[in-house]
Amino acid sequence: GTLAREINNSMEDIQALSGGRIPLRLAVSNISFSAHVDGAQNCAFIDEIRAPVVVLVHGEENTMMRLRANLVDKYKGSNYELTVHAPRRGETIELRFRGEKTARVMGALATKVPADGAVVAGILVEKDFNYRLVGPADLLEFTGIAPVVVEQQQRVPYASSFELLRLHLEQMFGELPLTTETSSEGVTSILRVYDSVDVTHAPWRTYVEVEWESDLMSDMAADSVVAVVLNIESCPASVKLTQGRGCGHSHGGGSEEQAADEPPTLPARTDANREIADKLAVFLQQQFSQVDVADDSGSITVQLNGQSAEIDAETLEVRTDSPVLLSRIVPIVAQVSRALRPLSHRAVALPEPATPLAPEPEPSPDHKGDGEDMASSSDDDNDDDDAGQGTSTPQAKLAGDQ
Repeated sequence: GTLAREINNSMEDIQALSGGRIPLRLAVSNISFSAHVDGAQNCAFIDEIRAPVVVLVHGEENTMMRLRANLVDKYKGSNYELTVHAPRRGETIELRFRGEKTARVMGALATKVPADGAVVAGILVEKDFNYRLVGPADLLEFTGIAPVVVEQQQRVPYASSFELLRLHLEQMFGELPLTTETSSEGVTSILRVYDSVDVTHAPWRTYVEVEWESDLMSDMAADSVVAVVLNIESCPASVKLTQGRGCGHSHGGGSEEQAADEPPTLPARTDANREIADKLAVFLQQQFSQVDVADDSGSITVQLNGQSAEIDAETLEVRTDSPVLLSRIVPIVAQVSRALRPLSHRAVALPEPATPLAPEPEPSPDHKGDGEDMASSSDDDNDDDDAGQGTSTPQAKLAGDQ
């Protein structure tokens, strides 16, 4: 399309800038100084590298279209899948690549050769298009990156009593360890959730402090704590629950005889547990990303960060090798069981269950109360504590009035 190309094609005259025609009175010789390859050399290069995509970007339009057609015809019907693009000037094309990336395993992770198909977990570091996989302890030595611990603190508005705060938190997370600090202003109470989140309450403040070291599990636990605290003062049952807490000692006057006349709280029937398990999956899906329900047995499987837990639909028993995951699931199962279990399964004599059930534990002295709901809450808290925090075997069985 250039003037030199037109002259080389033996034109007799050319068009002047003024619009007229100028006759040519010169001899033309064509000498090639091109350093580019021709069509045959391009085809040989493509055959050698077996590129899946070829983009023609330099040359005359007609020539590039002919080369594109030749390439498509050459490899049509062969086992070599080739896509050829010849974009026009200003045209945009998108290319997608699925290249494999290789990472060097370094440090403690490299001391043992993994088996085929095994998963190696570590920190992947990219620098200058090179990838390294190291453990957290070797991060500074092999990459020069110093790991840091992010400590987070959040103040949540709260103006009610510490007893009400503790009641709601223990209903969600089970029995919590309590520590106190005394200062000139008064006594500060600190509750620890999942051994990672500290909830600090001071009577002279209009907020509670939630503090934790940031990681995946602690962040989720802190989010749950904040949600519980924000819901306390707007919950209509807060006043009732506070008034229902017993004083923890006997008042005499025939209370023992009255307690003896009350029908005992019996273990739940298997069919009731099955109905609870059907609804339990919905609650677990709000807390965990991967929850599966077996079609035949109805058992529930919860997976988180490579750890898994199984909940038996017949007994509501939680089985897992992860104590952290166990301490999170057991309180949820206990709360759902207490909320959904029919009252008739607590106070009316039931047929003999299909499998032996554990006897109901005695209520803790710290949770004695006059109402049936508070007695049930006490039993649940004790069971949760035994299963989620104090057990050496990561297994918990929810039996009785949970």
